[in-house]
Amino acid sequence: MSAGLVVAAAAVLRERRLLVVSKHAAPDVFYLPGGKLEPGESFEDAMRREVHEELGVVVREAEHFLDVEAPAAIERVPMRLTVFVVSIDGEPALHAELAALDWVADAAKPGLGPAIRDHVIPALVDAGLLGPEGVPGAS
Repeated sequence: MSAGLVVAAAAVLRERRLLVVSKHAAPDVFYLPGGKLEPGESFEDAMRREVHEELGVVVREAEHFLDVEAPAAIERVPMRLTVFVVSIDGEPALHAELAALDWVADAAKPGLGPAIRDHVIPALVDAGLLGPEGVPGAS
């Protein structure tokens, strides 16, 4: 799949749960905070900018975690998603175009975007970063 959209996103984790957000344009579709790169911007810089714009927090630390090629949840075109596991300063709140935020421990939440449901969440579980305590990551 060639990427139509190129997106950088943040996996914000707290108590083995993942922060997912939705936009006013599609309030029932949830994905990671992040967005498209601006000209000349690196993936990490784009992710940091988008997290600040969308959630009003500052990314303290970021580590590249995963690259995914999957259909974009809203635009329904091919997408290349670069995900960073991050730690943040501040409490996430709705800013910019966001309609809702939620913390999930697995892929059971209705409305998760395909890249999040099918790729990011399973990879976080396998890495032992997401899900119930004491459950081994990889099987």
